[in-house]
Amino acid sequence: MASASDRNPIIIGGLPSQVPDFDPEETQEWLDSLDAAVDERGRERARYLMLRLIERARERRVAVPEMRSSDYVNTIATKDEPFFPGNEEIERKVLNATRWNAAVMVSRAQRPGIGVGGHIATFASSASLYDVGFNHFFRGKDEGDGGDQIFFQGHASPGVYARAYLLDRLSEQQLDAFRQEKSKAPYGLSSYPHPRLMPDFWEFPTVSMGLGPIGAIYQARMNRYMEARGIADTSRSHVWAYLGDGEMDEPESLGQLSLAAREGLDNLTFVVNCNLQRLDGPVRGNGKVIQELESIFRGAGWNVIKLIWDRSWDPLLAQDRDGILVNKMNSTPDGQFQTYATETGSYIREHFFGDDQRLRAMVADMSDDQILHLGRGGHDHRKIYAAYAAARAHKGQPTVILAKTVKGWTLGPNFEGRNATHQMKKLTVDDLKRFRDRLHIPITDAQLESGAPPYYHPGRNSPEIQYMHDRRKALGGYVPTRVVRAKPLQLPDDNAYAAVKKGSGQQSIATTMAFVRLLKDLMRDKEIGRRFVLIAPDEYRTFGMDSFFPSAKIYNPLGQQYESVDRELLLAYKESPTGQMLHDGISEAGCTASLIAAGSAYATHGEPLIPVYVFYSMFGFQRTGDQFWQMADQLARGFVLGATAGRTTLTGEGLQHADGHSQLLASTNPGCVAYDPAYGYEIAHIVRDGLRRMYGPEAEDVFYYLTVYNEPIQHPAEPDGVDVEGILKGIHRVAAGTSGAIPAQIMASGVAVPWAVEAQRILAEEWNVRADVWSATSWNELRRDAVEAEEHNLLHPEEEQRVPYVTRKLSGAQGPFVAVSDWMRAVPDQIARWVPGAYTSLGADGFGFADTRGAARRFFHIDAESVVLAVLTELAKEGRIDRSALKQAVDRYRLLDVAAADPGPAGGDA
Repeated sequence: MASASDRNPIIIGGLPSQVPDFDPEETQEWLDSLDAAVDERGRERARYLMLRLIERARERRVAVPEMRSSDYVNTIATKDEPFFPGNEEIERKVLNATRWNAAVMVSRAQRPGIGVGGHIATFASSASLYDVGFNHFFRGKDEGDGGDQIFFQGHASPGVYARAYLLDRLSEQQLDAFRQEKSKAPYGLSSYPHPRLMPDFWEFPTVSMGLGPIGAIYQARMNRYMEARGIADTSRSHVWAYLGDGEMDEPESLGQLSLAAREGLDNLTFVVNCNLQRLDGPVRGNGKVIQELESIFRGAGWNVIKLIWDRSWDPLLAQDRDGILVNKMNSTPDGQFQTYATETGSYIREHFFGDDQRLRAMVADMSDDQILHLGRGGHDHRKIYAAYAAARAHKGQPTVILAKTVKGWTLGPNFEGRNATHQMKKLTVDDLKRFRDRLHIPITDAQLESGAPPYYHPGRNSPEIQYMHDRRKALGGYVPTRVVRAKPLQLPDDNAYAAVKKGSGQQSIATTMAFVRLLKDLMRDKEIGRRFVLIAPDEYRTFGMDSFFPSAKIYNPLGQQYESVDRELLLAYKESPTGQMLHDGISEAGCTASLIAAGSAYATHGEPLIPVYVFYSMFGFQRTGDQFWQMADQLARGFVLGATAGRTTLTGEGLQHADGHSQLLASTNPGCVAYDPAYGYEIAHIVRDGLRRMYGPEAEDVFYYLTVYNEPIQHPAEPDGVDVEGILKGIHRVAAGTSGAIPAQIMASGVAVPWAVEAQRILAEEWNVRADVWSATSWNELRRDAVEAEEHNLLHPEEEQRVPYVTRKLSGAQGPFVAVSDWMRAVPDQIARWVPGAYTSLGADGFGFADTRGAARRFFHIDAESVVLAVLTELAKEGRIDRSALKQAVDRYRLLDVAAADPGPAGGDA
């Protein structure tokens, strides 16, 4: 045996082993003891002894390396299971009724003439996991707080509906309207958890897989944030996230595990339903997904509880003195376990127990039927209760429960464990009979053979239903339930907006900085200032928001346990347990999850928060667009700032930073109110109206997206008689033409408005054209208004026909109309059909690139001189100027030479 000095020094689990040995004789005694255990009792016994020593070392607070994975058995030993306080017989009857109604609801949704589908296999596998939660753990909201936050797995929604039916929360008529939300209104039930579609029932949309896990992490973190800042008492709230093992392949599912561990979110429990199947087949056919997930979660710093076997395995495991059974469990791949779920007891006896005499002896006295019913832990109420209780009691870490189940459990041999079970939506009459018999449901063959299978309700006064009501009463009310208790906020008066409305004078500032100045004033407000939640992905300095560091501070539950390198500076980096700013690192997905959690706090906890999420606009809707749909579905509110907007404004950053399309992406989200303001006073009115719409007496379920820029410009003061309605509806005139004989109209948004004003000057001085300049603050809102008007006119031909706002606004203006922006042309083209005259647009179509602003704009033909040419071209089409002027303009301004363009202003990161 090599001596200690001969071994290579190593570090295990971050712990150094190259330390002096002050007592070599004692060390050798320990090594000899281990050798003796291996030689005399075998490797399995020695392994067990080592594990017990490690466990004891941790109990005595001796630092030892963390194990990445453990044996393929339950984490909680049978002897350590707590007393089960429920009535297991009644709970089984309740669960059987729930299982039946969930399957029947989906099957009836497949009836002829309807055929809207549904999924039953996911809930069938996770039904017991939910039932224990409903009966013993999930807190409701009746005690006046937010209760628990439960992220239900989307495909399990039929089971949640079925349970609500037993509790008289939903009617049979509603179950029959599953997935028929409009044709069966007002009784329709949404396919999956959709708060926007069922705002009194569902709280969290989860069916876009991967968003539930990250949403749950940041919800748990938001609960701690709100408590730390004294906004709400969330100390009793626990976040439960029900997930699938296949879902854990999504990057969002695992991407932020370290944050939960780093911040010690012991108010969070993941329950991963490991039925070993994805939608089309096994998750890890040749491997073991539970072992893999255990390693990942342990490595990330989570408490891991494995729930693999039900109580029927306990006697066999108690016999396993030499570890042969555990070794078989460890070495059998998931694909084979999936096969065992579909096979006979004799097959399992031969293939699982048959290759070792010791294994065969263990089950020699068991019948094939008994072997067949050796079950998985995720279907055992007592084992589940023990896991949940341990998770709730654990302190200092988030917990994940890895629960092994069978997909399609109890649905019969045509469903259980089959690769196609996820897509199977309807049970045959024979399937229903077998299912009924297995669940002991009192429904006759005649009832199943005479038409659609009936629902089953044991009666409102039955012991089962009374038990359900009693359990929910003890736990604080029914779940899921969404309750909005928040009161309207007292919003700031005009004084909060006065500074920004004054303009920038001789100073040039970017619209990003104009917004930041306004935000500072709003955060000073005594009523709403503390409710602002600032969020940025490691870019506060880029957006000029480092000025908030000393006052608002960065939230960190541990505070700042180091001396900041810039502590001597006025704008030093400052962390605090009560900080107002969320600095979520380089993770737009994490920031958006924070945004959603904060933006829905008015419903979750009855306390409105005003999130302000500022990001590089290219990395907003493009990178996390699915989460913005989640935000709209969750009815979250707040402000989203696409800073450094525009395809040509960020100059040197190049292609992947050049946003010319986020406004178009935002237009696809019905819950998003998007603006592209040019001046500070426009921002002031937009933000004020946003606060009114989202947090006033008649609060709307929308969120605001503002694109702001990093290019410094001079901001004019708000003019007298400013057209506030036009700003908010999407277009107002900012500069009327004062000279020139030939009329024209230029429409621009955001950073393009100064180009339009410059084009107005050139047209007047050099071409005798009198152009008005309009600021199109929202192409999207103009289109939305026009579409609504057209829809009304289509369906109400007998009524006075509505005229879109943009049509009315421009009706007295003499065209042609030329639109320009730093977006692709599809953005301003949204309103083309409603502009009352000849209309054309200029835009930055194509990929961005690194160059000066002027060169980029000349390349895309959106600079002031290109606008001049576009106006002249339209006038030539109408015969109001000679076409020879067009070639003159091209030559005069050297529009074909990118290098000839004025480089434009440089810098201006904020």
